[in-house]
Parts: sequence; C-alpha cells; structure tokens
Amino acid sequence: MASIGYLTKQDDKTYTGVLTTLSINTKIRMVANGDKKTPKHPDFRILGPNNQEVGAGWKKISLEDKEYIRVSLESPEFGPRRLYANLGRAAGQDDPDTFAIIWNAED
Repeated sequence: MASIGYLTKQDDKTYTGVLTTLSINTKIRMVANGDKKTPKHPDFRILGPNNQEVGAGWKKISLEDKEYIRVSLESPEFGPRRLYANLGRAAGQDDPDTFAIIWNAED
C-alpha cells in the first residue's frame, strides 16, 4: 500500500490537502455531501482545482471498530479505471487531524 496524498481535517465537513501520484500533484478538498439521500450515496465529494469533482468518499468502520473513509478517485490520468484508497491515520503523525490517502490496488 502506498500513500498518495494527505488531508487535514478542518472540521467535521471539510478536509483539505494534496493528491500526489507519478503524474498528479494537485490540491484537493473533501467536503460533506449535503445531497446524500440514501446509504449508497457518498458521504463526501472530493473536489480538485476549480471545484471539479474528482471522487467521492464513504464512512466505514474497520474490523477493529475504527472509523475510516473509503475513497474512489477518477481522472483521465488513471485511464478508464477508478483508483480506490482509504483515508486513515497517517503513520508517524502526531497531529490527530492529519490523514493519509492510502492506495489499494484492486482489479
């Protein structure tokens, strides 16, 4: 698993940070989805520069009963596939509001 970015929690509805891959280095924001109508709808929208939507996030509970956010990202640089990741505590971070975007390779 590789860390492909970091987000800092601003409040319960907003995270800000950066997404960094081999071809992308951009600021992103993850904001609460005020239009969520069903459990399948995402809890968060992920926005890139100029507020274009580049992904979404869902609140989840791990087997160890810890909260995390499952994210899905889309960009032309990724080709026709989505990139899946988890937003969780950044290793070695003392700041409880700093989270890593941890990429999970999935077929």
